[in-house]
Amino acid sequence: MPKRRRRRKAMPKDAIFVLDIGTRTIAGLVGIQQGHSFVIRAAEVLEHEGRAMVDGQIHDISKVVSGVSRVREQLEEQVGYSLNKVSIAAAGRVLKTCRVKVERGLEEGREIDSHLVGAMEMEAIQMAQMQIDNAPAKNEVGQYYCVGHSVVNYYLNGYVMSSLIGHKGQKAGVEVIATFLPEMVVESLYTVMERAGIEVTCLTLEPIAALNVAIPKELRLLNLALVDVGAGTSDIAITKSGTIIAYDMAPVAGDEVTEAIAQNFLVDFNTAERIKLELSAGQTEIQFTDVLDNQVTIKSDDVVSTIRPVVDQLAETIAERILECNGGKTPNAIFLVGGGSQAAGLSDAIADKTGLPRERVAVRDRNIAKNIIIEGDMPSGPESITPLGILVTTGLFRGTDFYFVTVNGQTVKVFNSYKMRVADVLALAGFNPEQLICKSGKRLRFFLNGESRTLPGGIGKPAEIMVNGKGESLTGMVSPGDKLSVIPAENGEDASAVCADLLVEFPPATLKYNGEIHSIPQKIRINGEPADEGTLIKANDYVDISMDYTISDIAHKFGIDSALHSFEVDGRRVDPSYMLQGGEIIECRIRDLPDPGYEYAELKDPDPKEPERNEYEQEKPEGKEAEPGSETDQDKSDFYEEVACSNGLAASGDGISVMVNGERILLPLKEGRTIFVDIFNHIDFDLSQPKGTIVLKLNGRDAGYTDAINDGDVIEIYWRG
Repeated sequence: MPKRRRRRKAMPKDAIFVLDIGTRTIAGLVGIQQGHSFVIRAAEVLEHEGRAMVDGQIHDISKVVSGVSRVREQLEEQVGYSLNKVSIAAAGRVLKTCRVKVERGLEEGREIDSHLVGAMEMEAIQMAQMQIDNAPAKNEVGQYYCVGHSVVNYYLNGYVMSSLIGHKGQKAGVEVIATFLPEMVVESLYTVMERAGIEVTCLTLEPIAALNVAIPKELRLLNLALVDVGAGTSDIAITKSGTIIAYDMAPVAGDEVTEAIAQNFLVDFNTAERIKLELSAGQTEIQFTDVLDNQVTIKSDDVVSTIRPVVDQLAETIAERILECNGGKTPNAIFLVGGGSQAAGLSDAIADKTGLPRERVAVRDRNIAKNIIIEGDMPSGPESITPLGILVTTGLFRGTDFYFVTVNGQTVKVFNSYKMRVADVLALAGFNPEQLICKSGKRLRFFLNGESRTLPGGIGKPAEIMVNGKGESLTGMVSPGDKLSVIPAENGEDASAVCADLLVEFPPATLKYNGEIHSIPQKIRINGEPADEGTLIKANDYVDISMDYTISDIAHKFGIDSALHSFEVDGRRVDPSYMLQGGEIIECRIRDLPDPGYEYAELKDPDPKEPERNEYEQEKPEGKEAEPGSETDQDKSDFYEEVACSNGLAASGDGISVMVNGERILLPLKEGRTIFVDIFNHIDFDLSQPKGTIVLKLNGRDAGYTDAINDGDVIEIYWRG
């Protein structure tokens, strides 16, 4: 428990108390904000008792609490009021970095849009979070907060691209570096402050704090790197396009230089640290007492030669981490802060390792802070940048170290380390990136009459993203308390088709017959088998659609006798073998035969051309009239049957034997029945030059062209004038 403290007046509302807890020292500041400027009223720096901190991580909480309490008391003596609310920073050296690559197949012919790119980045961040959560260090079990990420590269079909939007291809990818802050680090800092009786009002990251002083916002459009070279590690932050895109840590820093001096000149660590600082201050000769109690005076060049290998190694490690964070590219400039940045030759070595001109790698000190006014005593070198940055950051984001937003009613805790986009918040909420991408339905590929066809799937409906009730994109910014709602995207329906859908390209033939109009659709086969209009077409089916009919086929289909009818296709007369193509108009007409008439003619004097008639008229019963349906008609039939028999007409296995105008005719057998009109193919009777009204008689009765003919029938055909 902290010891009992003197009662002082309350801390003013505009006062800002900050603590920078480093590996070797604790730096405290008290200031106020006046407009866009900050006034520093008091400053204090104390070294830790023993090894309370190791590489930025609190190891001995009680010793750190003791150091914090001493700094606080000395600052309270200077300002005259209580300091019970503090702003602190988590060391960048405790950040965890994960590099992840995500690839996704693309729909054929579809352009890549911002939704797809944002969803891939979200997926990469979530994969990185899973890797960090599933592989913690032995003593670091707990939640991790994503405090930043940057895109290393975009890929299209395996090639590196600067942007994907608007492109088409088979496969797209994104490689991301994501940085995470362990919850344990945050909790240990809060524990120290709680035991010291101080309330934390703002928590930031040391690299962010340093950036807010060393690299003003107006410069962050440039691709810049900030390196905070401390005692145990070197923290790195990268800016681009107005924001911080990446963080990293190199596990080497100023202590390596100090240790090289101590080993080479046989001095303790504190003496070696003093030699390093005097070298950085530009002294040409340095005096010290070694462990053998010898008084030694050396030239600064001897110290530079001693530390050069260590400085080169430190520079190489920092350069490698900068390039890795920046996607393999050299930034426009590099700024160095922190006490370790003063190591002789470090800035030049980093320039050489990164390929930058030496003037583009600079050590930043307090003079760059144009909006900060110092009223008391405080260090002015690069070691002052981080505590000043914490104070400035508090003024910019007072009381918002963590904030909350909601996503579809779920509360999400966000670390206020950089500008959060909708995509970043959705990633933290664990929202499935697949639900942000609308996919078109699957295409249907098949073959139609030997040619490849593809029907596109339905177009999907994009996800609907709302922030506080207003439409927003994945790249929109999110503020504390915002309410996000997401209606997932809907995929388009898969393409489908039935045969009827294809028939619009294959018009039917039209038959006009007997006063009626008939549609004759084309034949359909799928994979060689007959199909109807409702048959569903499947992927890679071979569909064949053709008319594949002749006029003769049509006549047979509709029971039309080709001998009695003629056919015209689109107004042109054709024979029965004509092959239809589709879309034709077929007209069926009765052949141009004279009208046989169906009225009985009045009998006249015997005519030598009508022997059978004359014979009957001479022998018919007296007083009987030849009227339809009378017994006389039956008598005629009986009479003609007798004539046929008396003339030796009989059925033949090779055909049908009939008597035509007194002559025996043998009609060949044919498929179906034999009809009256077939007689004209076997007699010499000119129908093209009418000589009156044609008379057709079958067994003494009036006949029509389509009346059936049987063995033994007696037929009369003649003109009636």
